[in-house]
Amino acid sequence: MTKIAVILESDGHGVKDSVHAALTLAASFGPVIALTTSPAETVLDTCARYGAARIITVTGPGDLSLRPDLRATAFAECIKAEDITDVIAIHSMEGKDTLARIAVELSAAFVGDCLGIDVAARSVKKSYFAGKVLASLGVPGEVALYGLRPNALPAMEKPSQPEMGTFTASVEDSTGAVTVIETQGGDAGSADLSEATVIVSGGRAMGDACNFAILEALAAKLEAGVGASRAAVDAGYAPHTMQVGQTGKTVSPNLYIACGISGAVQHYAGIKTAKVIVAINKDKDAPIFSKCNYGIVGDLFEAVPELTKALG
Repeated sequence: MTKIAVILESDGHGVKDSVHAALTLAASFGPVIALTTSPAETVLDTCARYGAARIITVTGPGDLSLRPDLRATAFAECIKAEDITDVIAIHSMEGKDTLARIAVELSAAFVGDCLGIDVAARSVKKSYFAGKVLASLGVPGEVALYGLRPNALPAMEKPSQPEMGTFTASVEDSTGAVTVIETQGGDAGSADLSEATVIVSGGRAMGDACNFAILEALAAKLEAGVGASRAAVDAGYAPHTMQVGQTGKTVSPNLYIACGISGAVQHYAGIKTAKVIVAINKDKDAPIFSKCNYGIVGDLFEAVPELTKALG
């Protein structure tokens, strides 16, 4: 019998928006168990809005939110005790780390960066070769672990009245284990672009790191993340954490605004699943114009401030 769980992931504002899609997907296949290390009351609203049938707060030695190794072991113990067969988490830094550790604990199959997941058929869809190939993969084993690419699927509300419970893992603390001491926020460009719903990116045409200020101003109006092409990163205009593309981050925002980016295949591979792509480039023959939904042929240093101004 299929039994589905979604591992919740939170930030400073509560459960991440990208988790809503994971709950929506899981709920389409049957009753969903939401696994969390937070008190059930703090995630109840989200779980009730997106169809969770149960919320299980997993506890153990100390604060599991600060101990990635113990947290994964505790989750694995809960998954085994609850006879859960399928586990979904978002394919974030934390999600990848947690699912990989659980896979080792349970000797389970783990497939990450999924664009689609069919729990009933035990199959997933993944892109390969710079997005040119969409493959369907079978997932074997008693327990299957899936990492869903953020923003790959829509979230739809499905009101429910989840039960709340607690699972206390018997895992013991271990000497020398990793402990998270502090999590610090960064500037606009250091945000996790893989989860951003709107991204404004700059290319080599930005000319200087200081010029990214105009993109940050537009991003502030749109509540967006700021990215960069590999050319801009290689030129020293932006750090690698901002790089979008085949050798950077693969993103799936609702809106991607490419400023001064030519649109090489390596960059397009990282933005191909964006819902809407807007290009601003003064070269009317730039490849990006054959791949975008909307284009502005013009100087980005004139167009971007005008867009920012128009947004009030």
